[in-house]
Amino acid sequence: MNNKYSICFISFFFLFFFSMINFFFFIYFIMNNLMIFMEWEMISFNSKMIVFSIILDWMSLIFMMFVSLISSVVIYYSKSYMMSELNLNRFILLVLLFVFSMILLIISPNIISIFLGWDGLGLVSYCLVIYYQNVKSFNAGMLTLLSNRVGDVCILMVITWMINYGGWNYIFYLNFMKNDYSMLFISSMIIMAAMTKSAQIPFSSWLPAAMAAPTPVSALVHSSTLVTAGVYLLIRFNYLLLDTLFIKILLLISGLTMFMAGISANYEFDLKKIIALSTLSQLGLMMSILSMGMYDLAFFHLLTHAMFKALLFMCAGMIIHMMMDIQDIRFMGGMSFYMPLTCMCMLMSNLSLCGIPFLAGFYSKDMILEMVSLSNLNFFIYFLYYISTGLTMFYTSRLLIYLMINEYNLLSIYNLYEEDYIMLKSMILLLFISVVSGSFLMWMIFSYFEIIYLPLFMKLLVIIVTMIGAVMGYLISNMKIYSISKFKLVYKLSNFLCVMWFLPNLFTYGLNYNFFFLGQNLLKNMDMGWSELYSGQGIFNIMKNYSIFYNMFQMNNFKIYLFSFVLWMIIMLLIYML
Repeated sequence: MNNKYSICFISFFFLFFFSMINFFFFIYFIMNNLMIFMEWEMISFNSKMIVFSIILDWMSLIFMMFVSLISSVVIYYSKSYMMSELNLNRFILLVLLFVFSMILLIISPNIISIFLGWDGLGLVSYCLVIYYQNVKSFNAGMLTLLSNRVGDVCILMVITWMINYGGWNYIFYLNFMKNDYSMLFISSMIIMAAMTKSAQIPFSSWLPAAMAAPTPVSALVHSSTLVTAGVYLLIRFNYLLLDTLFIKILLLISGLTMFMAGISANYEFDLKKIIALSTLSQLGLMMSILSMGMYDLAFFHLLTHAMFKALLFMCAGMIIHMMMDIQDIRFMGGMSFYMPLTCMCMLMSNLSLCGIPFLAGFYSKDMILEMVSLSNLNFFIYFLYYISTGLTMFYTSRLLIYLMINEYNLLSIYNLYEEDYIMLKSMILLLFISVVSGSFLMWMIFSYFEIIYLPLFMKLLVIIVTMIGAVMGYLISNMKIYSISKFKLVYKLSNFLCVMWFLPNLFTYGLNYNFFFLGQNLLKNMDMGWSELYSGQGIFNIMKNYSIFYNMFQMNNFKIYLFSFVLWMIIMLLIYML
């Protein structure tokens, strides 16, 4: 076997085997209602101890199983997708480090080890986003890193404040310290950290920018690792967050994020950015249902979403690969004729995203929306939930029409070649799991009996909104949208909607611009201006001019000596006369 691919196969088999072990342990733990808490004393010095602790319960085991399964499939997929990469081993090692950081975060009941995993995700994601080394990738990587740095600072503040309790095992303090002032501060910092990692408003702009990474990395990041770390952290801290003011603010912000991402996806033409904005919309859905106290529902949707979103990105990567790296959906069309199996996988994952009955997404989304209908919410939040569900179908049907139903738009079709079987194997494995995982997880996680009793109209409201979204997506994709540019107000409104409500301008370029402008002025006027004139360069010029002047007297020229003597005599005479 080629040495280039050996680490790829070893990683795939190891992670797949690890996911299967976690799966069987998950079934055993959830059936017997078990939880294991382990601590290793690493260093003991006088009364100080450094311990490494892990927690194993059904939640951490099933999440580890999903993370390792998706990452194993993504690594197998990368064998073909990154075939032309010279340093494939380096890429695989970065992905493994990324997965290890996520697993460390999942099994940690200790805020210190959570921070190690949390910061590992941020740093390795920077390395992966800038993997294709160009200016766009560097800008996207820096934006990703700096946005996540805000969350890192919040976790550091939590670590500092938890010194008051004498230990960092947060799991011991969640229930009985709930109303303590320090815990209120800690809960606000945890929510802020989760908002940065899960890209809620105003930190949303880094998520579409992170599409500069290779597509296998995007599949991993947007399904089960980086963006879900914030949601998972809030699920672990859920007892602490109930009935606080911050969680009510999070409900509003996550609802607006869901709505904003759904609208922006309808104006986007970049294939990967549309899928990234759909991830942002689903993250808003998870955060909002979590804000209502239903952490088990949020976790359920997190798991089902991970499967079909990884599959969706892998299908998009295959299409981009076939189209010779073209990502604009306006150049695509009729893909189902040229790559039928890929389009089948893409169609199934998109339908699962929309919540079409009996696919994985249906079980979680339908239950979430029915619980929202059952809850005592105000109309605005209720409106955001259902409109965002309709928008999901809206941009999905638009995407499918551009990809599969419209005619092929490139001049030549000779760049389309046979589908890659290595990629197809990994995609079909995920397709099978995307179909069956929803019903399986529903039976396993929600083993208790509960009736959701709603009127017929409210039961059918999800289907009605979904159908309206599909019709609107069909109509919009066949309309000439550019004709609205003559109406100034409508054009400005559409411009506002299509750039994520100006969030990139306000919270990235807007924050940076004034500091960069100030720095440029300081460089021009101080560093290269006055300080040059009166410091290093200025002193050098003065010394040089004096040296040139004195050098004239040292050239042993009789004319200069005679002129100096006459000048000196004239000066002495004038002094004598005065």
